[in-house]
Amino acid sequence: MKLSREIKTAILIIGCIIIFIFGFNYLKGTSLLSNEKTIHALYDEVEGLVVGANVTIRGLNVGKVKIIDFNDDFAKIKVTFSIRDDLNFSNKSVAQLYEAGLIGGKAIAIIPKYDTSNIIKNGDILFSEIKPGLTELVNQQIAPLQDKIEGLLTSADSLFAGISNVMNYETQNNLKMTLEGLASTIENVNILSSNINDILNANEKELKSTINNLSKISGNLNKITDSLKQMPLSSAVKNFEDTSLHLKEIIERLNSGEGSAGMILNDNKLYDNLVNSSEALEALLSDLKSNPKKYVHFSIFGRKEKNNDN
Repeated sequence: MKLSREIKTAILIIGCIIIFIFGFNYLKGTSLLSNEKTIHALYDEVEGLVVGANVTIRGLNVGKVKIIDFNDDFAKIKVTFSIRDDLNFSNKSVAQLYEAGLIGGKAIAIIPKYDTSNIIKNGDILFSEIKPGLTELVNQQIAPLQDKIEGLLTSADSLFAGISNVMNYETQNNLKMTLEGLASTIENVNILSSNINDILNANEKELKSTINNLSKISGNLNKITDSLKQMPLSSAVKNFEDTSLHLKEIIERLNSGEGSAGMILNDNKLYDNLVNSSEALEALLSDLKSNPKKYVHFSIFGRKEKNNDN
């Protein structure tokens, strides 16, 4: 039986449509011939997630994202994805949205919980969470640093403003004059240092001679010190101690009234007699000076002078 051209054309068109449908679903990651479960998850935001993104369990690819759209009240984003029909984990499992790589976009990782009483089935909605990606982690680390830098810049701005207020025209002139004075002082110090160097160079021989003399004097002092060390100081100290003991004995004997000196020092009667004798001797001398003829009798001619009393 021969087929007409129209039937052949229709069969060709239908085959192309079927191949296109199978190819399109294959590129989307779905298959019309395999059995799959369709489940859902709700997210606050799904930036970077696209239809056809992988759904994994512990790194193994088990499905594809099929639909991304708002939920019924437009409060969250509803993500519909398919998984293999032979997977039997609990509907209390978590569908975690994570960053697959720097340029790989987002994917969904199912963190399974195995509970035979609540096996996942078509149409179930899993719990959802969003794992921070590298960009979010970097932003979380940079945000405090950014706040600190902004605070530092604000403080620096305030510091510069304060310096600008303090460094008015008069202050600038004073600072300039101070720096000029400091430069002049440094120049004078340099000149003084140069003069000292000239003096030292001019008197180098005298300084050397003086230093040599000081060295000789130091040597002589060392010799004197050595001589003093060699002196019999112990015998001199002993002689001094003996002299001190003898002097102490003499003083004790004087105090006790022994000997003539002790009797003179301690006998008051002898002292009074000495005083009286001294006074009588003084009166005799005074009378002798006043009446010498009374005690001395002589004459040039050998005559005795008559006594006036007779």
